[in-house]
Amino acid sequence: MPWLQLRVDTDREHAEKIEDALLFAGAVSVTLEDNADQPILEPGLGEVPLWDQTRVTGLFDATVDTAVTEAKAASYLCELLPNARWEQLEDKDWEREWMSHYKPIQCGDNLWICPSWCEPPEPQAVNLLLDPGLAFGTGTHPTTFLCLQWLAGEDLAGSSVIDFGCGSGILGIGALLLGAERAMGTDIDLQALIASRDNAERNGIDPGRFPVYLPEKMPQEPADVMLANILAGPLVELAPQLAQLTRVGGRICLSGILASQAEKVKAAYRPWIDFDDDGQREDWVRLSGTRVR
Repeated sequence: MPWLQLRVDTDREHAEKIEDALLFAGAVSVTLEDNADQPILEPGLGEVPLWDQTRVTGLFDATVDTAVTEAKAASYLCELLPNARWEQLEDKDWEREWMSHYKPIQCGDNLWICPSWCEPPEPQAVNLLLDPGLAFGTGTHPTTFLCLQWLAGEDLAGSSVIDFGCGSGILGIGALLLGAERAMGTDIDLQALIASRDNAERNGIDPGRFPVYLPEKMPQEPADVMLANILAGPLVELAPQLAQLTRVGGRICLSGILASQAEKVKAAYRPWIDFDDDGQREDWVRLSGTRVR
């Protein structure tokens, strides 16, 4: 189905009002994106940040009258849309377009993450078959890669694992395929729990070996290995809970942390954890260690 995009370049102050105007004018969706290469890597808790220069894009059916649509949006704003332009969006099968760019990723000497629609490049290796669906976690992001790389180097035989903020389930499933006895996943997003269950089944893992829970329903039994690939702010806030959910002598792996945030996160965990050397990929850091007290 063909589509038209109405793009409006604006600033932080007016972006949300223009978003409302495009929805009022009949947009089926509206996206806001950076218009000046200004990264926002981690918002504060409860904050919904916008860029100083923001591009607002409304998606419309190609049959709309563009002049009437612009006039309707302008009537909502009580002024003309600033710097507005229409563009035709190429008609593609966007799901297949995304799939064509997602290739197998080697995360360790014997660990590959393989899209479920691809043939594993090394059939004798540990191959985690993944379809992330709507959940975070494909192995392509540096934070996920760093955790998988760490897992591939650990002796997980017979261990119990918690995947805290499980997303697609990639870390918990990876641990099980690498020798863990059982894993437990938790996430605040129901879609993540669905994706984790689906991916576990895709990899031949019995549901009883990888139960997933909303945080408030998660059992509070300490595990041998704690995996938490979230963000620095929540990691700091959750430090007492994540430490207590790691048995004394157990291992912990934390990611989703910018290099500039590493010391702050370490400080929150030092009452319980002795840290190893950091792992780093691009601007992102992995912290790992052992619970000693």
